[in-house]
Amino acid sequence: MEDYYWDHKLDYLKNTRDLYYNDDYLGFLVNSVWKISKPVHIIDFGCGYGYLGLKLLPLLPLGSRYTGIDKGQQLIHTAKSLFQDLPYEAEFIEADSTEIELESKYDIAVCHAFLLHMADPIKMLQKMIHSVIDEGNIICFEPHWISNMSSYNLNKHDQSEIIQLGFLQKLFEEDTKRNGKDGNIGIKLPTYMSELGVKNIDCRVSDKVNFLDSNINETDKQRLYDSLKEEGLGAVSTERNEFIENLINRGATFTEAQDQYEAELRFSKAFNINSSLIYAPSMKITFGVVKK
Repeated sequence: MEDYYWDHKLDYLKNTRDLYYNDDYLGFLVNSVWKISKPVHIIDFGCGYGYLGLKLLPLLPLGSRYTGIDKGQQLIHTAKSLFQDLPYEAEFIEADSTEIELESKYDIAVCHAFLLHMADPIKMLQKMIHSVIDEGNIICFEPHWISNMSSYNLNKHDQSEIIQLGFLQKLFEEDTKRNGKDGNIGIKLPTYMSELGVKNIDCRVSDKVNFLDSNINETDKQRLYDSLKEEGLGAVSTERNEFIENLINRGATFTEAQDQYEAELRFSKAFNINSSLIYAPSMKITFGVVKK
């Protein structure tokens, strides 16, 4: 069986999701924005361990159902284990979301940090749209990386010392041109959905702002610090020459790659559990109505 990358990233997925949303904001979306007042059947593309199901089902009307699709064997196994003792109707399908053929029977199609990994995200959006009934909904929780990268503050450090926004913006754009995968897709989805015929499109930004406060209790501080490190904040994952070579292979000049290494190295040296750091992921939540 093919070795699936995300099957080896379960700890990362579990330890970083709470950085992105406040539960009360998700409740606000369900009740006041989407106004879901009757039971619905949700299909989750690239469901992982069922994160969206765990978050949304307690907020949805009684009798709502959840179906998750993911190609990760370990992810699906974990999802089934997490849901087996919960009072919700849920099923999980181990399959490649890009290849599976689905009936148009679901009320809502959702995905979370999924389309950014697609070489052809518009084709994937079409599959999501096809999976829902007439007047069904599509909801995508996707990142906007350059907005994310601009939303740091590390006490006593100018942001330009640790984050090269101009270089990163160009790097992300070049990555998308090279392989189609787009970490900035969250800000583009309203346009993509409109081009595919989705109606009543709207887009929100998650209100979650993480504050690593050097003065909070040690347990909460350690938990948040570990999550931020797992997210990659203040981490230099490879040695200098390999790091620079990787960036050059992605289209950077030697000078740009060297400067980026130095910026990330400064961040890694400055960031520790007693830092005062503020980080807002600014996840975009785009949704609309499918009319057939």
